Amino acid sequence: MKKISRALPLVLVMLGSGLLGACATGQQASLAFYDLGSTHTARAVAPAAGLPPLAIAEIDAPAWLDSPIMYYRLSYANDHEPRPYAGSRWNTPPAQLFAQRLKSRMGQAGGAVLSASDGATNVPVVRIETDEFMQRFDSPGQSSAQVTMRVAVLNNRTLVAHRTFSKQVAAQSADAAGGVRALSEASDAAIAEIIAWLAGLPLKK
Repeated sequence: MKKISRALPLVLVMLGSGLLGACATGQQASLAFYDLGSTHTARAVAPAAGLPPLAIAEIDAPAWLDSPIMYYRLSYANDHEPRPYAGSRWNTPPAQLFAQRLKSRMGQAGGAVLSASDGATNVPVVRIETDEFMQRFDSPGQSSAQVTMRVAVLNNRTLVAHRTFSKQVAAQSADAAGGVRALSEASDAAIAEIIAWLAGLPLKK
């Protein structure tokens, strides 16, 4: 009897651990993971004949946006409180997704894209800071995606030009999936403007 009573707490602990593990696994399985979609299915990028070889530095982002958590704002309730979606995540932090998208689109436009860590000499460096990458709800049933990036170009450590690019796209549905599609479209629109702007700068070819 004593042996059974001593073994009982251990059995309960094991059962509890198994239940917690099952809950964690179920929670993970219920999450939906998103990215910005395939560039092959998106609208084609116009060739940019004046685009020189460029190095893209790692995109800076606020700490709360430098994670896979997908945030939104209820502008009609409290615009100062970013809120996380419970069942939706980015598969990579948004700044990294935007950087990957930018490099891919620049390649499609005919540009040669390097990493700033490659240390290539006499190659202009593009630095980008994320100001906004968010789905905003103006009402419970109406939302839009806002993408705002500050871009600076340095040539031999000298600032050549800087500009802010901001795009807003209405979401087709008032949920995470609708926000993702709108953020993808807003990102592509901002990237198209960035590429055209870069192609027109007086940079070394």
